[in-house]
Amino acid sequence: MTAFQMAPLFRQSAGFDRFRDLFEASLRNESGSTYPPYNIEKRGENDYRIVIAMAGFGEADLDLQVERGVLTVTGGKREPAKGEQAPKVTYLHQGIAQRSFKLSFNLPEHVEVKSANLVNGLLNIELERIVPEEAKPKRIEIKQGGKSSSLN
Repeated sequence: MTAFQMAPLFRQSAGFDRFRDLFEASLRNESGSTYPPYNIEKRGENDYRIVIAMAGFGEADLDLQVERGVLTVTGGKREPAKGEQAPKVTYLHQGIAQRSFKLSFNLPEHVEVKSANLVNGLLNIELERIVPEEAKPKRIEIKQGGKSSSLN
């Protein structure tokens, strides 16, 4: 396995340490598995998207949960309900993996999951960074000899 350093890409990204950590964590998959493949996209100043390839899975086969800042996506083919009969299939070649999986993403502070939808075999998870007013930078007025002056 080749070591891949992300540091040079983030030298100009002051203030985005937690996003850098999210991206680096996505490269360090503890299980070593790359299934299912996914992308992490920056869509705007505060909008992000995780896109996961879900070939062969339906909405009923997937589960998304957010707990304590960790987004977990799990999936696996469900057994047919009682009374339902699954079609008998004999594969001559099976190249579309449908094995169970579990992906976890540590979400940076103030990042929330807005929505998730499954379109054309891709699970799109929309994320938004919502910084509360008390966490935003504030301009401090500097007083000079009893007079107040603001920096613009």
